[in-house]
Amino acid sequence: MSIVVNNLTKIYGKQLAVNNISFEIGTGEVVGFLGPNGAGKSTTMKMITGFIPPSQGGGTVCGIDFVEESIDVRKIVGYLPEHNPLYLDMYVTEYLTFMAEISNIKPVKKSVEMAIDITNLGPERHKKIGMLSKGYRQRVGLAQALIHNPKVLILDEPTSGLDPNQVIDMRNVITQLGKEKTVMLSTHVMQEVEAMCSKVIIINGGEIIANNDIGLLKTNFSSFISILVEFSSAIDKAKILQIEGVTSAENKGGNSWKIQSNQAQLRQQISQFALSNNIEILELSTDKNSLEDIFRNLTKNVGHI
Repeated sequence: MSIVVNNLTKIYGKQLAVNNISFEIGTGEVVGFLGPNGAGKSTTMKMITGFIPPSQGGGTVCGIDFVEESIDVRKIVGYLPEHNPLYLDMYVTEYLTFMAEISNIKPVKKSVEMAIDITNLGPERHKKIGMLSKGYRQRVGLAQALIHNPKVLILDEPTSGLDPNQVIDMRNVITQLGKEKTVMLSTHVMQEVEAMCSKVIIINGGEIIANNDIGLLKTNFSSFISILVEFSSAIDKAKILQIEGVTSAENKGGNSWKIQSNQAQLRQQISQFALSNNIEILELSTDKNSLEDIFRNLTKNVGHI
């Protein structure tokens, strides 16, 4: 296993940020680490990388204890934090050379060229970092994380703030990296997880609430029914939620709704609801549950940190 976490706990003062979690990530896997804001994702990643110590518990990265031997762990882990720290007055190549030198990486030039090539920074390499777009700054941060050719990559919100084209570019880079390295990826964009990851770990309230292959996770939640329906007139969400078995209702614009239930008779119940309220159904279709649907169902009733 590339990453093994055992009973990991982090307490800040009186605040329990991560509560006794355990999981494993196999060698060569690309795993999505998901959770709402404040769920404990970044704290967990910082503990695994040796950036902060845990209050209790521990684990290993490629067999090396990340609590007792954090310096050795940092040599084999590439870490891109959520807030990408860069020296904006330095040129791209200058910055990467500086990072390679202070990390005692040799040969420096070869390592810098490798990182620039993987992240497609060539056209921007002679610019100051402060002149780059957010997308290219993220690439510089990723290049810095790659410069020592790590076995494991831990990426915290790597596509945050990027435009759609930049997101696709970053996704392609990460997908290529996932063919050679173990990747632990935190993001709020479920489409990115489905595109890049084979497995997801979901954390909320500092606790692991799901840990499975995406396909198996969807199978386990196949009992949730999703219906797309358009009514002939406006209707309050509160009324829709009163339908027996309905777990959520999301307005999709105008009089269109996405309604979810844990009961197979949802179509009939919606029809009866429309009849009772003297409104017509203009369109009704069954929708497949997405990873986003599963995420929302798992996290909506759990308290946030």
